[in-house]
Amino acid sequence: MCGIAGFAGLTLDGMEADALLSRMCGAIRHRGPDDEGHFVAPGVGLGMRRLSIIDVAGGQQPIGNEDGSVQIVFNGEIYNHNALRLTLSAERHQFRTHSDTETIVHGYEEWGDDVVSHLRGMFAFALWDARRRRLLIARDRLGIKPLYYELRDGALRFCSELRSLHAGGASPVISDEAIAWYLALGYVPDPLSIYQGVNKLPPGHCLTWSADSPDVVDVRRYWTPIRPEVRMGEDEAVEEIRRLLADAVASHLESEVPLGAFLSGGLDSSTVVALMARGAAGRVRTFSIGFEEMGYNEAPHARQVAAALGTEHTELILTPAADQAIDGLVALFDEPFADSSALPTYFVSELARRDVTVALSGDGGDELFAGYTRYADAMRRGTLPAAVRPLPALAGRMLPHGAYGRNRLLDLGRSWQGRYATTVALPVAVAAGGVARQELARLLPPFSNLLSRWFAGTEGRDR
Repeated sequence: MCGIAGFAGLTLDGMEADALLSRMCGAIRHRGPDDEGHFVAPGVGLGMRRLSIIDVAGGQQPIGNEDGSVQIVFNGEIYNHNALRLTLSAERHQFRTHSDTETIVHGYEEWGDDVVSHLRGMFAFALWDARRRRLLIARDRLGIKPLYYELRDGALRFCSELRSLHAGGASPVISDEAIAWYLALGYVPDPLSIYQGVNKLPPGHCLTWSADSPDVVDVRRYWTPIRPEVRMGEDEAVEEIRRLLADAVASHLESEVPLGAFLSGGLDSSTVVALMARGAAGRVRTFSIGFEEMGYNEAPHARQVAAALGTEHTELILTPAADQAIDGLVALFDEPFADSSALPTYFVSELARRDVTVALSGDGGDELFAGYTRYADAMRRGTLPAAVRPLPALAGRMLPHGAYGRNRLLDLGRSWQGRYATTVALPVAVAAGGVARQELARLLPPFSNLLSRWFAGTEGRDR
């Protein structure tokens, strides 16, 4: 998994900086039990905890360029690093490791900040350019890897987990706005964190800090999902999806350590495992969690898929006593998080870690392929023209809570984006059925534009 932490703009001597990095990295030792590395220079410190996957012997971090003027700490995996290595070697960049991390260093020398656009993978990294006295931090397109930052008194601190800031001596204050968002969505959305003044770097963004202007940071979006202009028939689209999925899974199979997969028996994970079985050198290791309550138990489906694909399968049936792990699980999260699937995910991860270091999963399939029924529901419900929506909305608000037809009238008064928001967000204010006082609830926008900044990047409704 790996983790990174560090700072720029702090006035510390070498021993103080190294001790601070040790504390910050020590707080995330669970992310990288195999190794720890530091880079310290006047005003800057980069640290990382490593889980070794690629170039186990030679990929220790931080990693620098030929003259050491560029240094990087990196969490993640770059799946096209071999192709990048060939391109950069042709431009006379000299590599001293086989690590995917080093391709980012030389890519930065070649392309500057635009190196992020060349990377295919999941990543969070921090790169120090000594000549420009400048720090670049970046996060992958979909935000698979976490990255937090805080700018205070001309110094930037960054970390994979908020606990590193605590270990570094920070005492941040809880954000009321973040609590309001958490009560609505069940998590704290970027760029907020649960603490005032501490931000998540959003997915597909990079940030630069310069010693020449230490009190400001430049946060830039480098990638936005686009709707392809290409139109194709259903058969052609199916073949293209198969090709893309096969290519994606194959790219994830590079590893110098044991590799497996989480298998639920559903379409997403079963597809991933089937593609793994096609490309793997031996039998794929698969891991599943089941429940004694048959209405929730997917283990038989996973078992059936495992048998059909010939995987080496391991399963664990959870009992009611599993709830005793909740306190320990909560301690692993830096922020409030209300997804009940965290519990089985924790147990299947613990199960898999006994035998493998890397595990693939089918997470994200429902989001990419509209697997949740709420997507269809939001599109199916009729929408009134914007000019007349205030009328049913006003009528609905005039009716008391629980009155017949009130919710339907309120629904007719919303845009389709607003209707979608009501399926993923809960009321926050006590007056609307939530738990928060009005002064906290008013920190949120109304449901009609609750998710507006996420929808803002789209050009309309994809029919």
